[in-house]
Amino acid sequence: MPITSERGNLMPDSPIRKLVPLADRAKEMGRKVFHLNIGQPDVPTPQNALDAIRNIDRKILEYSPSEGIKSFREKLAAYYHTFKIDVSADDIIITTGGSEAVTFAFLACLDPGDEIIVPEPAYANYTAFAILAGAVIKSIPSKIEEGFALPPIEEFEKLITPRTKGILICNPNNPTGYLYNRSEMNQIRDMVKKYDLYLFSDEVYREFCYTGAPYISAFHLQGIEQNVVLIDSVSKRYSECGLRVGALITKNKALKKNVMKFCQARLSPPLIGQIAAEASLENNQDYLHDVYEEYVERRKFLIDGLNRINGVYSPIPMGAFYTVARLPVDDADVFCAWLLSDFEYENQTIFMAPASGFYTTPGYGKDEVRIAYVLKKEDLATSLKILEEALKVYPGSKVRQMVTVAEG
Repeated sequence: MPITSERGNLMPDSPIRKLVPLADRAKEMGRKVFHLNIGQPDVPTPQNALDAIRNIDRKILEYSPSEGIKSFREKLAAYYHTFKIDVSADDIIITTGGSEAVTFAFLACLDPGDEIIVPEPAYANYTAFAILAGAVIKSIPSKIEEGFALPPIEEFEKLITPRTKGILICNPNNPTGYLYNRSEMNQIRDMVKKYDLYLFSDEVYREFCYTGAPYISAFHLQGIEQNVVLIDSVSKRYSECGLRVGALITKNKALKKNVMKFCQARLSPPLIGQIAAEASLENNQDYLHDVYEEYVERRKFLIDGLNRINGVYSPIPMGAFYTVARLPVDDADVFCAWLLSDFEYENQTIFMAPASGFYTTPGYGKDEVRIAYVLKKEDLATSLKILEEALKVYPGSKVRQMVTVAEG
């Protein structure tokens, strides 16, 4: 039998999806499963996007240009201008989701063995994209006790070698919900400038910032315009995960030329997805405002509820729609699997993502989970109750152990 590739063997399992078979089995047993594991919003997609798909007036669903439809890129540039991000349609390449944008950025910027520094916990697929490019992730753990703030710049500099080519951030952050402030972004800028690094900045959650401070894009940082590679997607902004439409934005002409070679090799981004995404940019301020207010309420409800459960701690996320919570369990991977395979409360259970999968540092995240507050408050309330009851009876729960000792 032929052997599989080493690259394939190195690819990590998704902490978001690896427990899906257990969830499917729970559903087959008749249990209701509340999905807190994945950033799939339950809010409706904008009506004008759905109408654009229904009313497609074409006789042929043809290839689009490899860099994406020009009218869409022009409207996207106008959208960025509302955030004081000064880019043109020529700086924008449409990709098959934000994932392809990250992958193409790595392939175009990095050679095998080159290194990227990433604060963690971080979106797990970054590691997978780096493996595809033959690159190496060098991680710096942030601390839940500090709300997952940016680690000290000195820790970044300790990791810089001749193979270091870039820094990757997600702002607002997935999985922690942390929002980098002006001071932190300036420190990143100075380091990028000092060592002439790429700054890969994943900003797909920019609509969801919950502080009074202004949102700071990598493109707001003066003096490193040629170093910045911005990653974007319509998936979360408009609840359009299935469209698979993202964007890579750069002012670096040589980099754009390299990226375009990969774009041409895969022919084109999704035509129908672009049609719907372009329609989403039109007259949807009320939609975005309502969605934002909904997430503000869900965030408060979930975080308050989590921190009322005995032994559970979650910092307050300042952006996106995730939080990483510490649980009083011996192993969150085992606990999350147990919830799906062995536990039910009133014939219901919850699906959370073990946070260990968002770290590359061994041993980190062992008692943490990522929770996506993408469900309505009624479902979040039920989920919190299920979690509370589960911790009372889970064999590896510190809450159960304390109760047992007290009763003894």
